[in-house]
Order: sequence, then C-alpha cells, then structure tokens
Amino acid sequence: MKPKLRQISPILMELYWDEKPNDVLLNHLLSWDNAISSQFGNEVIEVRKGFQTLSCLLKNNLKESDLTAWQNFVEANIELSPLPTKLWEIPVCYDPELGKDLISLSKSLSLDIEKIITLHTEQTYRIHFFGFLPGFMYLNGLDPALHFPRKSIPDRKIEHGSVAIGGAQTGIYPTESPGGWHVIGKTPIRLFDQNLNPPVFAKPGEQIQFIPISREEFEQLSFDPKPIKSND
Repeated sequence: MKPKLRQISPILMELYWDEKPNDVLLNHLLSWDNAISSQFGNEVIEVRKGFQTLSCLLKNNLKESDLTAWQNFVEANIELSPLPTKLWEIPVCYDPELGKDLISLSKSLSLDIEKIITLHTEQTYRIHFFGFLPGFMYLNGLDPALHFPRKSIPDRKIEHGSVAIGGAQTGIYPTESPGGWHVIGKTPIRLFDQNLNPPVFAKPGEQIQFIPISREEFEQLSFDPKPIKSND
C-alpha cells in the first residue's frame, strides 16, 4: 500500500492514499509519518495528518533535487509499526437535557434512544488524527445505522464535552464552539488542557470507547473528576 506523492505548493508536499479509512490504512499513515521524521526531520516543520493524507510543511522551497528525493522516498519500503493497543474509556451521559439533539435524531433515524445509546457505546473507535479544534479527535468506527448528515445550519454554540454525530463520524467537542453535528450526550472529562504536557491524553492510533453513565454520575464527575481510565 504505497502512498502517492503530490506537490501542493513550493513548501507543501503531500503523501496520499486512494483507500477508505480503516486500521490498515492508519497503520501505514502513522508508519510513514515516522519515516518522514527520520528521512526529512531537518527539512519538515510539521506533518498534518488526515484520514488519507500526510501533508508536509517544509522549511524551504523545494528544488528539483528535493523533489527527486521525495519521489525516491515514497517508492522505497518502510517498516510498519503495529498500532497501539491502548483503549481509553470516556464516560458519557446520554440524558436528553445534555444531548439536545438526541430526541430529534432518534426520530430521524427511526431508532429509539436506547438503541442509539447501545449502538454508540458498543463500538470501539480508532483515533486517526486531531483537528478542527485543539484536542478534537477524528474517530473512525461509527456504526452505519447511526450515520446522519450534518446540520444544514450549524449551531452557534456547542458546549465543551458534547458528544455528537456528524455524517459517518462521532466526536467530542473539547471546547465550546460553533458546530453542525448532532449532540447526543456529554462527557464530564476534560479532553484538552493547555497547562498539561501533552495537553491531550490520547494519541493517534489509540482507541476510544464510550461508557454510559447516569446523570447523577455525570454531576459527581463534573465536581470531582477522576483520571481517564485505560486498559493498561
């Protein structure tokens, strides 16, 4: 599964794959990201991950010899590192007062609320990358029965910790923000803390599972937060 190469601008090179996002593709993305750091670490300012892309922001404009080096690089074989096995448990309260779109989404999907909760919590989700907001996880693995288009008119304010569905994805708003996803619950866990190093507890390649909690448990964790649980 070799990547293809394209030059976006004089200082932006991109590796891309014509594959649907899945664990195999993510394994290649993360392994090629490591290979870029080893091969071009002194020349690359930042690598921005997508579901199917690695965009490399360069320090200097590309010369012809640089382009040849990149072309040779993507044609070479690299060692694939296994995906992480860490699984993070994120408590979520699916109370309609916290998930303001849960009832309307239930009607639109012709699924009762308990079925939505079951489908949403029985899956494990792989973190592919972070974007949109600091600490916003782009997750893969949402049950197709829960796929639903984003809102045509986004909400002006979605509260931090809101768990939502948009298209074929689910995610958590780490900070208050406008947004067009359908909010189905809320977590009391802080997902992004700029005072910590690193400010986000999880990494691309690791997994997330949503754990349903009661409103009482939500209120308790909001006032007395506990460390996020993982399987190690």
